[in-house]
Amino acid sequence: IQCLYMPSEVYHKDVWFSGRVQGVGFRLQTMYIARGYDVTGQVQNMNDGRVFLQAEGTEKEVSAFLDEIKRQMKSYIRDTEERSFSGAPCFKDFRIVH
Repeated sequence: IQCLYMPSEVYHKDVWFSGRVQGVGFRLQTMYIARGYDVTGQVQNMNDGRVFLQAEGTEKEVSAFLDEIKRQMKSYIRDTEERSFSGAPCFKDFRIVH
């Protein structure tokens, strides 16, 4: 039996998007974009009107994924706040938190 290699640490990025990011399909579009990248994580609306995204994978994949979100959703995003770190994997897939 061959086991899949599971890295003990992955690149994580937490991003808070502000602007007109709720009620415009932002989370659904983010999930569609995630399917094109080797990333896992989640996206959710916050009570203060922002959208919070957690993504993990290689730094290259996570960065490309976020660049694509910003490109496709630029008309809705006014500002982003980002935090990155390395740590144990937290997610098995990419999902919307309701």
